[in-house]
Amino acid sequence: MGLVARHIEAHGIPTVIMGCAKDIVEYCGVPRHLFSDFPLGNSCGKPFDAESQAATLEMAFQLLESATAARTTVQSPQRWDGDASWKADYSNADRLTPAQLAERKREFETAEAIGREKRRNM
Repeated sequence: MGLVARHIEAHGIPTVIMGCAKDIVEYCGVPRHLFSDFPLGNSCGKPFDAESQAATLEMAFQLLESATAARTTVQSPQRWDGDASWKADYSNADRLTPAQLAERKREFETAEAIGREKRRNM
């Protein structure tokens, strides 16, 4: 997406990338980057948390309006959890029991089904 953003910008259309992988996004040299220190795949806010998602979108619009230089990164003040310990455990299969892995799979499949249903009803 970073390379696409640069191409779009080269044609006069401003962009903002919302991302969780700060090092990768900045390496690509995107013009504007809203960094959320969340697990990968959650750059638009916390899942099923409309308030978090709306706040993230508002920050992206503010960045679009206020960035004064190329390669501007703004960090979201939102936190995934109270401390950073989730980073060692999030999606780390080596630290999970088979029962925990099965539960995560069920949670993922449930979220996936909810998303499919919402798209169908649009």
